[in-house]
Amino acid sequence: MGLSFLMSCRVAILLASAMAVVVSASAAASAAEPAAARTLRHVVLFKFKDSSTPADVARIVEAFRGLPQRIPVIKGFEWGTNVSPEGKAEGFTHCFFVSFATEADRDAYLPHPAHKEFVGIVGPHVDKVCVVDYWTQP
Repeated sequence: MGLSFLMSCRVAILLASAMAVVVSASAAASAAEPAAARTLRHVVLFKFKDSSTPADVARIVEAFRGLPQRIPVIKGFEWGTNVSPEGKAEGFTHCFFVSFATEADRDAYLPHPAHKEFVGIVGPHVDKVCVVDYWTQP
């Protein structure tokens, strides 16, 4: 083996090592980036009892809308009523999105006194509730 061949092997090993470092750093940066940009969504759907009046439902909506001012870990809030033409709502009429930065924030929200008070308001009027939590994806 000549000196030229050994030098070529060393250069190839150095280049491969440098590429591995760059790829690892790039993968770590891209893995960390989406985590910081993601949001934890807490989705709540309500099907109200037939005995609940429009005034009852309006009071519930207002109580839910007031939670972000009372619970600081709530990052975002939005709500709406079903307008889907597909007929697959199974009686669920109201959808609420409560957003959190972390699972710890969501976990602090659930036992919060303001949330428990809200649960007491909505409980007697709910026929069914569906709750789904998910991390947003890019």
